[in-house]
Amino acid sequence: QVQLVESGGGLVQAGGSLRLSCAASGRTFSINDMGWFRQAPGKERAFVTSITWSDGSTSYGYSVKGRFTISRDNAKNTVYLQMNSLKPEDTAVYYCAVRVRGEGRYAYWGPGTQVTVSS
Repeated sequence: QVQLVESGGGLVQAGGSLRLSCAASGRTFSINDMGWFRQAPGKERAFVTSITWSDGSTSYGYSVKGRFTISRDNAKNTVYLQMNSLKPEDTAVYYCAVRVRGEGRYAYWGPGTQVTVSS
């Protein structure tokens, strides 16, 4: 089992920045990669970005590429999401998720943190 807790959400004006954090605990040695997803009202949950735990390779969704940056601190078992140039359409609940080695899906999820971008 891996437990996840997100923090750092809030209200920001368009063009502003926020940094989200996700701290993992439990069987962290089994982590293959960690990802961020988001779900806006009335929409399905969507992939934002992910980072591989071993070598730090990253992947980004098209709508956030160039504005968002994911990073990790292996010693703290924490992943960060730096969000710049925020737009109203970035408003959503942001979830951190973990995929462990040997599994093809993200099996562990945090409770989510609300990000609201005002125009």
